[in-house]
Amino acid sequence: MRFDALVRLAIAWTLAAMAWPAAMAETTPCGPYHVSFYEFGRFFYRDDQGQARGIDTDLIEQLARRSGCELLPELNSRARIWERLSRGDLDITVSGVATPEREQLAEFWPYLRSRNQALMRRSVASQLSTPAAFLADTQRRVVVVKSFRHGRFFDAWLEQLRSEGRVHEAADFDTALRVFRAGRVDLMLAHPINLLLPEREMADLALMDWAPGDDVLGSLVVSRQRVAARDRERLHAALNALLADGSMDAILVRHLGAKLARATRLQSAPSTR
Repeated sequence: MRFDALVRLAIAWTLAAMAWPAAMAETTPCGPYHVSFYEFGRFFYRDDQGQARGIDTDLIEQLARRSGCELLPELNSRARIWERLSRGDLDITVSGVATPEREQLAEFWPYLRSRNQALMRRSVASQLSTPAAFLADTQRRVVVVKSFRHGRFFDAWLEQLRSEGRVHEAADFDTALRVFRAGRVDLMLAHPINLLLPEREMADLALMDWAPGDDVLGSLVVSRQRVAARDRERLHAALNALLADGSMDAILVRHLGAKLARATRLQSAPSTR
C-alpha cells in the first residue's frame, strides 16, 4: 500500500490551514484527528503520477481549511475502518452509509447521494433482466465489498443470495471489480460514479437500475467518543457551509462532470449555522 501521496496530501492541508485567516488561527485548537480514506472509484483514486485524488480528498481538504481543524489522512480497507470505529480506535471516515448500529458510535452528516446498480455483461443482462430472474438462476453469483451497505432493497436481496452461498465478499472495491472482470461472478453492485473502466470495456457491460427509489446517502462519519463535541460542531458547520454555498457541487462537477454531479448532489443543502 502506498502512503507517499497521502503524506504529500497531509503537508498540503497543513500549509492550507496555516494560510487561513489569522482570526481562524486564534480560535480554540481543533484536532489533530485522523481521517480514514478507502480506495473507491471517484471518491478516492490515484492519478497517473500516483497523487491521491477524489471527491473525498477535496472534501476533507476544504473542511480542514474552513474549520481550522487539523485532519490527518490515512488509507485503510473498508472492513478495517468499520472494525476500528466499532472499538473506538478511529476519529473520522468518509462516504459512509448510516445504519442503526453505526449511529450508536458516530454522527453521520450526508454530503452526496447515489444508489447501487447491478453491473453485468450485456449477454447476461439480456437473460437476467430482473432481480427475481437472477435469484431464480441458482448458478449465478454476485460479488460485493465486505462491510458495504447497499440500501434496503439490495441488502435484503443479498441476504437471500447469501443463504444459498452465492455471494463472494471482497476486501475492497478494486478487488471486487477484478473478480467481476475475470468472470468469476456474474454480477457486482456498483455506483455509476465509481466505474473507472475503459470506454471500450464499458460498451460490453450493462448497468441495471433495479432499485430506483433506494438512494443511499454518503456521509462524513465522526466518532462521538474520539472527537470532542465542540469540534464536531465546528466540522459540521464547515460541512454545511460547503453544501450551502455550492462548493460541494463544484467538487462533484470536477470529478464527475456536470450530468452525473446533478444526479449525485443532495436534493437540498442545509443552511449554514
